[in-house]
Amino acid sequence: MNSKIHIIGAAGSGTSTLGNSLAKILPHTHFDTDEYFWITKFIEQRPVPERKEMLRKDLSRSEQWILSGAVAGWGDCFMPYFDLVIFLWIPPEVRLARLQQREVERYGKEALAGGSKYEQSQTFLEWASLYDHAGMEVRSKALHEQWMADLSCPILRIEGDHSVEERVATVMDYLNSNNPY
Repeated sequence: MNSKIHIIGAAGSGTSTLGNSLAKILPHTHFDTDEYFWITKFIEQRPVPERKEMLRKDLSRSEQWILSGAVAGWGDCFMPYFDLVIFLWIPPEVRLARLQQREVERYGKEALAGGSKYEQSQTFLEWASLYDHAGMEVRSKALHEQWMADLSCPILRIEGDHSVEERVATVMDYLNSNNPY
């Protein structure tokens, strides 16, 4: 049974969106790694031991859960927990356009040149743009590929620019064909 699902991918690939959408139709609780990683979202990181303990505690409270976001590196101890890992990948130009739009939606004019969040926004977008070409030193496709190679559970890859509905259908088809509920 796929009761413990982890969804990974680049920033802007839709891991949180897919996790939220699946949690509406599956009997799973949704957790997002951002809630454990950040003390102040996108500004102050939580110490690794503290985020691990918080996540371990929350995951232990639920028989069925979906964890979206990345734990590669800091949360490798959770690898044995997963029954299924879903890897999302979308073309970089689509993903980066989504992220730019999200920054403006999140911060408004402050994310634009001259705004108080402009530098922070640009630093984030620059970091996010590294995903497809960077090495193991940052959150990257190379890092995720190596991390997935060490998993003992199945991996469902959803690659391409698909709608949320298409992704949900792909996951549900997989779950129904491999472990009917």
